[in-house]
Amino acid sequence: MLTLHLPRRAAQERPDPRRVTLALVGLTLILTLLSLGTGAAGLSLADMARAIAGDGLDRRAAVILYDIRLPRLGMGLLVGAALAVSGALMQGLFRNPLADPGVVGVGAGASLGAVLSIVLGGMLPMSLTAVFGSYLVPFAAFFGGWAATLILYHAATSQGRTSVATMLLAGIALAALAGAVTGVLIFLADDKQLRDLTFWGMGSLAGASWAKIAAALPLIAPVLILSPLLARGLNALALGEAQAAHLGIDVERLKRLAVLGVAATAGAAVAIAGGIGFVGIVVPHLLRLFRGPDHRHLLPQAALLGGALLVAADMVARSLVAPAELPIGIVTACLGAPVFLWILLRRRGGLGI
Repeated sequence: MLTLHLPRRAAQERPDPRRVTLALVGLTLILTLLSLGTGAAGLSLADMARAIAGDGLDRRAAVILYDIRLPRLGMGLLVGAALAVSGALMQGLFRNPLADPGVVGVGAGASLGAVLSIVLGGMLPMSLTAVFGSYLVPFAAFFGGWAATLILYHAATSQGRTSVATMLLAGIALAALAGAVTGVLIFLADDKQLRDLTFWGMGSLAGASWAKIAAALPLIAPVLILSPLLARGLNALALGEAQAAHLGIDVERLKRLAVLGVAATAGAAVAIAGGIGFVGIVVPHLLRLFRGPDHRHLLPQAALLGGALLVAADMVARSLVAPAELPIGIVTACLGAPVFLWILLRRRGGLGI
């Protein structure tokens, strides 16, 4: 009888999902306002509000607001949501809270594509580099992530069935191979290329622009909007593939949609912002600890919390060493890892994941 009452009591202790969602919306709005007023330019949110309420923005304030801070805010929300939802999909698909978008090769492929474009981009024909311009690295990273995902998916698929275990093992092998090739390219790089590689690998929102957001939005937004449609299948998959199939879930179709969705969202996010770790694995894991594993609420809440976390990390990155800024990947790790470890140690006796 004791085992029957434990899940019920645990469920009663969890907060109402609607309240959690509203709280995350409020947190995102507060951080949005704070982000617009944070920066080394000496223009606060109050200054911009007074300018808007009066005779309008002067040229300097307009450039700071519309060309720098708003695109940076939009990219932070978009990339954070993409990484968090990708992590939630991967953890649900692999039934493992330690899974993240890197499992399907997005990170390894994107990193290799970026390194190739930085180190060997000077060897490309001038006509080709003129077409891509400053977007050569993002394009190379995106297509590298997609190529790695397709290779892994085909390697793990046989007779119309995709083996999650094979995909995981193949992902480890592919990541090792991509790391080896990346190491050779880094060995061949000059000082300027090494600096570019270092900053890209640690991630940054410094290059945010409306053009980059417009390029990534068609890939990320559909997955963010449609991912809750996979919630029922992911919930059933937690019981096992055979049980999910008995419940009427097309398991193979679910795997395809989840993998392709992760490749699109995480690939686009890494392409425009570089390598930002921690968000994809920790945000959905934290929500599972506090809200449970129901993907109907987990996926939209992960999008909100991921965006809020990245915006908060970006504010810290801009403020600590102003007028310079830290790579945002360093900030996300320093902010999130201690909190994550504290929660795990505090709740390790009651974890059911």
